[in-house]
Amino acid sequence: MSDSGRKKPPLVAEKRYKNPKKTVKTAKKPAATRKPRKKAPAKKTRRNPIIAAILGLFRWVLRLIWGFSWRIGLIVCLLIAMAVGYFYTTLPPVNELLDGRAKGSVTMMDRDEKIFAWRGDTFGGAVTAESVSPHLKNAVIATEDKRFYLHFGLSPRGIASAIRINLREGRGPLSGHGGSTITQQTAKLLCLGVVYDDTQWDSEAAYEADCRRGSLWRKAKEAIYSMAMEAKYTKDEILSIYLNRAYMGGGAYGAEAAAQRFFAKPAAALNPAEAAMIAGLLTAPTSLSPTNNLKRSQNRAGVVIGLMQEQGYLSDRAAQAALDTPAQLSEAAEARAGGYFADWVMSSGPEFFTRSSASDVVIKTTLDQRLQTAAEDALAYIFENKVKEGSKAQAAIVVMSADGAVRAMVGGRKTKVAGAFNRATQALRQTGSSFKPFVYATALELGWSANDTIVDEQITINIPGSGAWTPQNYDRKFHGRVTLTEALRTSLNIPAVKLAQDVGLENVRKIAADFGLESDLAQGPALALGASESTLIEMTGAYAGILNGGSSVKPYGLIELRMQGDDEPVMTATGGIGERVIREEAAQELIWMMHKVATEGTGRRALLGDRPIAGKTGTTQAARDAWFIGFSADYVAGVWMGYDDNTPLTGVTGSGLPAEIWHETMTRVHEGVPVSPLPMLEGGSRPKRTPSDDRDRTKKGIERLLDDLLGGGGNR
Repeated sequence: MSDSGRKKPPLVAEKRYKNPKKTVKTAKKPAATRKPRKKAPAKKTRRNPIIAAILGLFRWVLRLIWGFSWRIGLIVCLLIAMAVGYFYTTLPPVNELLDGRAKGSVTMMDRDEKIFAWRGDTFGGAVTAESVSPHLKNAVIATEDKRFYLHFGLSPRGIASAIRINLREGRGPLSGHGGSTITQQTAKLLCLGVVYDDTQWDSEAAYEADCRRGSLWRKAKEAIYSMAMEAKYTKDEILSIYLNRAYMGGGAYGAEAAAQRFFAKPAAALNPAEAAMIAGLLTAPTSLSPTNNLKRSQNRAGVVIGLMQEQGYLSDRAAQAALDTPAQLSEAAEARAGGYFADWVMSSGPEFFTRSSASDVVIKTTLDQRLQTAAEDALAYIFENKVKEGSKAQAAIVVMSADGAVRAMVGGRKTKVAGAFNRATQALRQTGSSFKPFVYATALELGWSANDTIVDEQITINIPGSGAWTPQNYDRKFHGRVTLTEALRTSLNIPAVKLAQDVGLENVRKIAADFGLESDLAQGPALALGASESTLIEMTGAYAGILNGGSSVKPYGLIELRMQGDDEPVMTATGGIGERVIREEAAQELIWMMHKVATEGTGRRALLGDRPIAGKTGTTQAARDAWFIGFSADYVAGVWMGYDDNTPLTGVTGSGLPAEIWHETMTRVHEGVPVSPLPMLEGGSRPKRTPSDDRDRTKKGIERLLDDLLGGGGNR
């Protein structure tokens, strides 16, 4: 069929529309473009001339400010860059900045070469951020500057936060919190490159205070110096300088010194609790030092552990373990700084090495830490159990060997001290009857015997310039004729005065001085009763001379001194046995007489069971001082008791509490020591002599002493 004459069907696409036919029909040709009608021009509104002038002036000021600002900013940046560059050129190599102390340290070792004390500014040796324990590195960063590895030496966020806190707390914007980074703190430690000069500052303390001034100019200079350090050194190098130079309390400068002082281990071996304690010291090293207040230091360490946990340096489990087992001090640190003994060694040693040295010094001493503990425990025991609560009485103890080597020293009731008044070495006190052995030593040296007799009777002596003096015995009685042994055993005063007169006061003074009593000795007859003053260490040293057979002794605590790192000592012992003072037989007879004092006389409370001892009590006028000094075959010990202000003791004599302190001390000292006999010669082994024999022997003895004084006697 043909499709002609039919209307063509619509395209399929047209079905998309609702009315495709209409769509096709309404399709129109594009209309011709019309020209847009011109709008009438808008009327111009005129601006207020005053406002226009103000806006114009404002725009001009802004352009002027901007012009000045970018130019000034550019100049400031150039000046800062130049300043940073200048400081950059002045910064030395890192290894020259690690030890910043002006003075050296003194490390003290006991007789067994174990460290027990430090003095001066201790530097344990250089460490690096890589060589220390990672726990210490993390603790320092967590505590002091958590963005340390992100900033360029300054922390704008930290500074803004610090200013906000200072203003909120009512301080100036630069007072209190500083917002300092570790780099800025290191710059302060370096004093911005200024080296200490004793001609410019009155003291090292003044220099350090100047380095820590907080003026605006100082802060600006500190910021520039910090940026120079950031440009010159790596982050770990800056941290290394900080870890070496920072003061960490207890005289320790640097992480290694602190680790050794507080924990007796290297900084590389610190555990989290120990590292947190050291890092916690950086904010207040003196008040937070564990040797000052261990509990406070542990509490601060707990805060640091919390920061380490928050910042991801410690897991929850590790942090809890560190909190459960806080760091504890080593035994050496517990002993603080060596107490009175270390103070004495420092003061008696050569100043160039012990107090003024710029180098580190190591001193081996005579201290026996077991004996030191024994003396401290004995004193504490007596004051806790035998002394009235609240009493302010003091006591001192010295223990030494017969050659003068001091093994223990207690200078007062508070034993864990440093720099305190030392009653064993610094207190000059009247010696009382503890001086009497030197009167009898003079008589024995001049030919008297322990069994020779003297009459205890009333005497009156005319003293030029003072008038008549009548000595009295302690019991206010007279005992007639007594042997020298009995007179010493019961500590009779009148026989001692008469004997001193007979042998010559000058001879007594010479014997006492030769035995080591260097203090001024009384000129009158009261010399025999201990009217002179002396120190406990002098008296104990003099008694050591009796024990060793009659030779003088100079108490000493230093065995050898060497510079740290050297093997050869710079100097050796500064004391020991000196020249002979009395004959060995005379010394041995005097020991026998003093043995009778302990076994049958005033010193019986000091007895040590089956261990033979010898000694002498001493009580001064009005009981202001009480003494007991004595010895076994192995050790000599002296005890003094009294008040610092010379208040009389109540109910205390040398035969009482001092003898008991001596007993408690020597009981502990001799634990494990075999019993040895005393080197004594019984007085009865020598025949009695007539008064004429005594006069002849005394005359010959005086002639011999005079010959010694004139230089003709030599050693005897």
